[in-house]
Amino acid sequence: MTKRMPKALYERELAALQAKLVEMEAWVQQSGARVVVIFEGRDAAGKGSTIKRVSEFMNPRVTRIVALPTPSARDKTRWYFQRYVPHLPAAGEIVLMDRSWYNRAGVERVMGYCTNDEYNRFLHQAPIFERMLVEDGIILLKYWFSVSDVVQEERFRSRLDDPMRRWKLSPNDVHSITKWEDYSRAKDTMFVHTDIAEAPWYEVESDDKRRSRINMIAHLLSKVPWQHVDPEPIVIPPRPESTGYERPPREWMNAVPDYAQQLIDGTASVD
Repeated sequence: MTKRMPKALYERELAALQAKLVEMEAWVQQSGARVVVIFEGRDAAGKGSTIKRVSEFMNPRVTRIVALPTPSARDKTRWYFQRYVPHLPAAGEIVLMDRSWYNRAGVERVMGYCTNDEYNRFLHQAPIFERMLVEDGIILLKYWFSVSDVVQEERFRSRLDDPMRRWKLSPNDVHSITKWEDYSRAKDTMFVHTDIAEAPWYEVESDDKRRSRINMIAHLLSKVPWQHVDPEPIVIPPRPESTGYERPPREWMNAVPDYAQQLIDGTASVD
C-alpha cells in the first residue's frame, strides 16, 4: 500500500494547484478552447472527491460537472453516444464527466445491462467518436482511477456506517466486490480498444486519495496548453449619496431564525 502523503504538504500543494486551475479556466474562457475531462475507474476509487477538488474554486458557468442518471427507456432507443453529445462543451467551456460513455464498457458489460452486439459496437465506435471530437478541436483527457481490492472494501464499509456518505453506496457498488476479476477483464479489454494516440488513457493510482488528487490535477494542468491571462481591470465605483430610500421594518419580513445565536447561547434544540 502506498504511504499516505503528509496532510500539510497535501493541503499546501492542493491550494497552489487549484489556483492554477482557476488560471487555466480563464485561459479556456478567453481562448474559446473546449475541454472534456473523463473520470472513470472502480467504485470508491476517488473519482467524485477528485472532481470536487478540481471544480471547487472554478466558475460553474464555465466548468460543468456532468453525472448522468440511469438511461431512460427513450435513451435506450437512441444511438448510444447521443445522450452524451448535448453535454459536450461549447467554446470557452470545460466539462468534467463523472463517468461517461465508458459505462458501456464497464458496469453495463459486467452486469449484463447491454447485449454482446451493443458492447462490441461500442468498442468499435468509441475510438471513432473520440477521434471526431479531437479532430474538431476538443481537448479530451481520460483518467482511470485505480484502487486495490483491500482499500476499496475499506471504503465501502466506511460508507456503510457513515450517514453522510451512505448514498454513495449502491447495490452495484457491492457487486463490484464479487465481480472484481470481471471488472478487471472488462477494463483491460476497454484499454486495448480505446487507448488511442489521439485520446490516451491515463491511470491514476488512488489508494492514497491525497496523492491521486495531486497527481491528477498536476497532470491535467500539464496537458492543457494554457497560459496566464491578465484579468480585465475592474474599478469599484464610489457609493452614491442616498436619495432617501428607507428599508421596510424588519418585522414585516419572514426572517430566518438566528439558530447560530442559539448555538452560542447553548439553547439550540437538537431536533
